Amino acid sequence: MSQKLLLNAKEINIILQRLACQLVENHKNFENSALIGIQPRGSFLANRLYDILKKDYGLTSLNYGKLDITFYRDDFRRGDKVLKANETDIDFIVENKHVVLIDDVLFTGRSIRSALTALQSFGRPSKIELLTLIDRRFSRHLPIQPDYNGRKVDAINDEHVKVCWNENDGEDAIYLLNN
Repeated sequence: MSQKLLLNAKEINIILQRLACQLVENHKNFENSALIGIQPRGSFLANRLYDILKKDYGLTSLNYGKLDITFYRDDFRRGDKVLKANETDIDFIVENKHVVLIDDVLFTGRSIRSALTALQSFGRPSKIELLTLIDRRFSRHLPIQPDYNGRKVDAINDEHVKVCWNENDGEDAIYLLNN
């Protein structure tokens, strides 16, 4: 298996700053908005954006949560191994809020569809947007596109995108893996 570095830590940080700026442009003070990271990998990205928005933009009243989609996936019963759910932590009402769902990689769109279904358990937002760090744009199974996107990657055949976060993997980097 070979791997190619797509983005290093410095480049990821630049993208995160740009995404945070775009969020502020569209949501101003986040008075009626919420950031929700899709567990497990999207929550790392959401945490980073949450920290940037608080520290660099002085936003103190951010609604921020984490959403587990394990049992909302259409494939959760198809594997042989028992799935372990992640934590859902949403301690605010999403009813009539502008929700930004956050995930690291947009691939087929199935995780986002699952997140939309899971989010309904917490109310009906007035608007839902999608923020992704990586958009694998030629591999959709569903008609889902990000509103905010860090970088588009054209991965083909058996290529996979691996996002590494310092908190979990010991480095900030994004790789294209080829089997």
